[in-house]
Amino acid sequence: MEAILQYFHQQPAYLLWLLFLIENIAVCLFSLALGNLILSAYQQSLAKPTPTEYWLCLLTVILNTAITYAGFYLWQRGYITFSFSWSWGIIPQFVMLFIAMDLLMFIFHFIIHQKHIFRLMHRLHHEYHDPSPIDLYVLHPIETIGFGTLWLILIALYHFNIYAVIIYLVVNVISGIVGHLGFEPIPEKTRRKFPFSYLGTSHFHHTHHNQISHNYGFYTTVWDKLFNTYKD
Repeated sequence: MEAILQYFHQQPAYLLWLLFLIENIAVCLFSLALGNLILSAYQQSLAKPTPTEYWLCLLTVILNTAITYAGFYLWQRGYITFSFSWSWGIIPQFVMLFIAMDLLMFIFHFIIHQKHIFRLMHRLHHEYHDPSPIDLYVLHPIETIGFGTLWLILIALYHFNIYAVIIYLVVNVISGIVGHLGFEPIPEKTRRKFPFSYLGTSHFHHTHHNQISHNYGFYTTVWDKLFNTYKD
């Protein structure tokens, strides 16, 4: 992994932008394909995205590319540093990233639900009461930049292991897909038991799309239960 980053370090800026764009397009296509595959496997209807959803999805991919480049630029300048060794320390660092980003995104999500901010930006995401996989990428540009900035600040504050970061990013994508399926594949009886009762399931996020003053969390229900915004 260190060798790959060093290889990128030697490439001109335009080539890096192209490589990061290809990477983000691939992640987006994987998200849509996996989401639709799950819907098909459970015999759920596949809603056809609107042209607006396609354009917003493309814009989010471009902004994610800019955030990826910004992270790489900060790494080049030494503001972000990584360790590259395999060790048991990868697990607690992943847990640290998981919990910290869940809290930061909960706070940011709560803020953009305040009346005037919601009208200006986040209402766009809530035009879709029954989310589908593509709605993971249907975000206001400022919202995308906001989430990306939180991520860059977090990884700049601590010397994380690169493999813990990669594991977190994979979990982040899968969690986003699950949250925007528009149906709950986990039976209710199971969903109410540990650990599912503390995870941000599809039902949890779908409820947020229909009752916007509840369920601000992403990966877990912990913060909503702690701050009395949880709704089931």
